[in-house]
Amino acid sequence: MSGRSKPLPSTSSPEEPPVDEEEDEESTDEEPSEEEEESDAPEEETASAEKPAPTAAKPARPPPPTFKLSTFLYFFLGFLGIWMLFDTSFRNSIAGLLGTSDSNPGPLYSLIGFHSEYLLLTMALAGAIEMLVTSLAYNYTTDWIKAAKVQKWSSAFRKVQMEAIRSGKKNRIAALKPYQERLTKLSAEVSIAQFKGMAITYFLLILLYSWIGLVIGNANAVNQTVALGTGSTINLAHAVAFGIPWWFLIFSLYTVPPSLVFRRFLKHLWLRRFEARNRSTSMPLPATEGAGGPA
Repeated sequence: MSGRSKPLPSTSSPEEPPVDEEEDEESTDEEPSEEEEESDAPEEETASAEKPAPTAAKPARPPPPTFKLSTFLYFFLGFLGIWMLFDTSFRNSIAGLLGTSDSNPGPLYSLIGFHSEYLLLTMALAGAIEMLVTSLAYNYTTDWIKAAKVQKWSSAFRKVQMEAIRSGKKNRIAALKPYQERLTKLSAEVSIAQFKGMAITYFLLILLYSWIGLVIGNANAVNQTVALGTGSTINLAHAVAFGIPWWFLIFSLYTVPPSLVFRRFLKHLWLRRFEARNRSTSMPLPATEGAGGPA
């Protein structure tokens, strides 16, 4: 056969759409969004920069101390006690207001003076009054539970502190400093409370000692002379030794028993009240039952 052979049809698959062009189109579509985000970022930064930064809060000023009448009385009585100690005329004028004789009557002399006829009884009652008032003052200003705890903690802390010092380790000594500062603060609070009671005691002590001296000094020699159990007599206004009169020693002895009795009794009452108050607050509430009562 002399005819030309026809070319065979190609077995290759039909042309597919170009993938690269579609990816380019997608990338071009996404690029504007990234540019928009980049353009929005400076706007947000400028907006945040325009906002004023929050100012730091100023520390609250502590409230001014309130006026306490009790604190004023403590300082006033303490000041009077110091003044009376060094100024004899002022001391005698204040004590003279209580009454020293029948010609100079006063409230305390009318109560326990007995016309200067029973001077030993007058001194005993004056010592009891002095110790009662001072015991009340100490009992009012002292927190006995806190004082006992501070005393116990101080003794325990000293042992630990001595062991740390003996060990020679600085880290152990440094670790005890916060506890030492706390204990020092508590000890100062207890001491200040005791000083408050001491101000009342100091004033009353000088006042009553001066009053007893004026009452005995204004009594006659017969009333000043008292008989002892051995049959001898002494004059209360006479000096025993170093210028100290008899009445000073006897009055000092009269104040010891009432002081021990009143302080122990008032402390016992304070602790009983503290125990009863804490027991009532710490007592668990009873279990509530249903509205219909127990089953």
